[in-house]
Amino acid sequence: MSAASALSKSASKTVPEPSTPATSASTLPVGQHGIKEHSDGRFGYVPVQTRSDRFKSVNVADFQAVTGREAVWKHSPVAKFTDLTAGDLDGSRYLIELTPSAAISVEWVPRTDARIGTAGLPEERAAANAWGVFDDALAITVSGEEAKEITVTRSALGNTARGAHTIIEAKPFSQATVILANTGDARLSENVEIILGESANLTVVSLQEWDDSAVHLANHFASIGRDARLKHVVVSLGGSIVRVNPSVRLAGPGSDTLLLGLYFADAGQHLEQQVYVFHDAPKSRSRVNYKGALQGQDARTVWIGDVLIGNKAAGTDSYEQNRNLVLSEGTRADSIPNLEIETGDIVGAGHASATGRFDDEQLFYLQSRGITEKEARRLVVRGFLTEVVQQIGSPELEARLQLAIEAELIGTDDK
Repeated sequence: MSAASALSKSASKTVPEPSTPATSASTLPVGQHGIKEHSDGRFGYVPVQTRSDRFKSVNVADFQAVTGREAVWKHSPVAKFTDLTAGDLDGSRYLIELTPSAAISVEWVPRTDARIGTAGLPEERAAANAWGVFDDALAITVSGEEAKEITVTRSALGNTARGAHTIIEAKPFSQATVILANTGDARLSENVEIILGESANLTVVSLQEWDDSAVHLANHFASIGRDARLKHVVVSLGGSIVRVNPSVRLAGPGSDTLLLGLYFADAGQHLEQQVYVFHDAPKSRSRVNYKGALQGQDARTVWIGDVLIGNKAAGTDSYEQNRNLVLSEGTRADSIPNLEIETGDIVGAGHASATGRFDDEQLFYLQSRGITEKEARRLVVRGFLTEVVQQIGSPELEARLQLAIEAELIGTDDK
């Protein structure tokens, strides 16, 4: 687990423009935080010291080939998706299914749309590869102060390597829930931009129920305006390799975000999420809560949580946590919280991480009340994961996820 660090900038710094080629995606000019190039002059760079200063570019050629030794890739099975990081991707439109909703428009827009690139830019090669190939972006625009919900389902992507781009914009004072549901087979790298205007209240749910062979690499970039609130939920249950990385910038005073995650890894599955919250405005608030369960040989989960409280973010209140429940031998859960603080004027900041097996006392208590061991195990897991489900705020989706969790739990009986 990485220790929390309080960093203060003591020297000016420059960051390459997104279109500027770089010799390395993990280097910065000399002088950041007063750190100088090594005296022997052999390497010519110093490491990135602040999370917000990672190199960004929409040009895939600006990133070196992925080897698996890079900080952003070292936990991922990169050899299994080289077609997404280095190959040619299909950027054409794809079929979607919609549940209609008033005051929410869904349309395809060209690459020249002014919103593209305003929420964030790629920090790694797969995201840049997808950014460079899409023909049109799927734009979901929310307006109107009344609460509403829409589900956008993709189920026919097939096994062709694809690149995609989605924009979700919540107009000022609007309120909605947008569910992005993924099923079927896929080999997909995509970028999702989420833009919240002043006082907007938006829930975005990314639901991964892919087939067992699917590979899905996603980067979600969110920018939250003054007094706006984003609830972002990642649910990963299906797929061979699923990596959904949300990056949220609290850009306006009084902005607020709740980031929730739920995942259940079975044998051979790799489920990964790298979360980044950037407090870049005063009196902003964030809460991060990701919970997962693992069962079966070589089930693997990765959670990395980065929180940066910038020097403009006086009055920030932030907390992140990750909990993993191990249900069988042969599994692995990596959990790495990181915290950077660049101002002393905060309400609070903290993080927590834990990974463990069943609580024997809980099982004993339930069995002492006449509940069988199998049912007791199910009750413990169900209670562990339901905490996240109940915070989504969509009754129909919550009921659907409860059934999906029950289906996953069938496999725990003989573990």
